[in-house]
Amino acid sequence: MKNRTIGWIGTGLMGSPMALHLVDAGYNLKVNNRTREKAQSLIDKGCQWYDTPASLAVDSDVIMTIIGYPKDVEEVYYGDNGIFQTLKPGTILVDMTTTKPSLAEKIFLTAVDSGATSVDAPVSGGEVGAINGALSVMAGGEEKIVEEIMPLFELFGKSVIYQGPAGSGQHTKMCNQITIAGTMIGVCEALIYGYKAGLDLETVL
Repeated sequence: MKNRTIGWIGTGLMGSPMALHLVDAGYNLKVNNRTREKAQSLIDKGCQWYDTPASLAVDSDVIMTIIGYPKDVEEVYYGDNGIFQTLKPGTILVDMTTTKPSLAEKIFLTAVDSGATSVDAPVSGGEVGAINGALSVMAGGEEKIVEEIMPLFELFGKSVIYQGPAGSGQHTKMCNQITIAGTMIGVCEALIYGYKAGLDLETVL
């Protein structure tokens, strides 16, 4: 992958440390973010700044995005200054945002129609996992493409699992979120029970 030009969009709490792992591995990233200030640490490391996703797409062979909400993903990919305005055939798109499976499928179909392809690869592990390079990556798309970009995933992911066709990564992340939510509710119920039983909750925890 070292001969590929990597574009990175999204330098927030998760994106910035993830991108830094690529920089430390010798990749010279091209970066874009909604606010340039949050990308400054990467710029200081030698990454080239681009004002828009569209301008970054022109110069990138692989574009990795990790941004905010589904509406933000829509804007970055489909907006007036979005990736699909200037996408080159053969480009690999990798969206690591936690978003809608249907949007991941839409991006994949649009990419294929443009002679490119996409992978939906949401991550789990939080900021600490991103900093430590210990994230879980749930990947959907063409298996051969996931295998091709595996060296990039392995720089910030401890567990990288191919889940199936486009949208499968996002569906798996939903399973992850449902499990977390159920566990949180269980912990709350347990604490209420412990409180009513007169237990010291710090000791219980």
